[in-house]
Amino acid sequence: MTLIQVYAPTTDAEEEGVNLKLTKYVIFRWWKISLRSEYREARPGELKESHEDFLDDPSLQIQIAIVFGSSTLEHIFNLCRGNFDFLVRLPDTLLLYIMSYLDLEDIARLSQVSHRFETLCNSDKLWEVIVQDLLGTITPEMKSLAQEIGWKQFFFTNKLQLQLQLRRRKKKSAGSSGSVSD
Repeated sequence: MTLIQVYAPTTDAEEEGVNLKLTKYVIFRWWKISLRSEYREARPGELKESHEDFLDDPSLQIQIAIVFGSSTLEHIFNLCRGNFDFLVRLPDTLLLYIMSYLDLEDIARLSQVSHRFETLCNSDKLWEVIVQDLLGTITPEMKSLAQEIGWKQFFFTNKLQLQLQLRRRKKKSAGSSGSVSD
């Protein structure tokens, strides 16, 4: 199973690059393809180390930091230590399903974790499920209003305001349908 694989070209002028792949091993590959005579003998290379050996190898760590950056190196460290973040690998539909069981305070906290979670925690899909679970039955008028103002806004609007907005919509639709038939 591949945990991560990244590629980086090392220069624009030459056909050369570096590949980092993390499986049961940390695999660091490099190559250079050039017609220049000084590089004709350049061969591709590969370093393959266990996770434990990688954690004790500062020279490979430095190479990875230079080519891919310190954030990638830190991510590799975490994976080699067994610190997996499975949530970021889950599809949005499954995350939304899980989020629908959270308390409102937990949804608010989760929205601060990352941009992806912020987007999901504020999505109409999540709030539609929350409203559906809370109310049980949603009339077509309520659904129409929720789609217009957003399901999250619909959820946080108090009942009196919702009833007022629904009455206004009914009057407005009755008035516009009456004027069409005149």
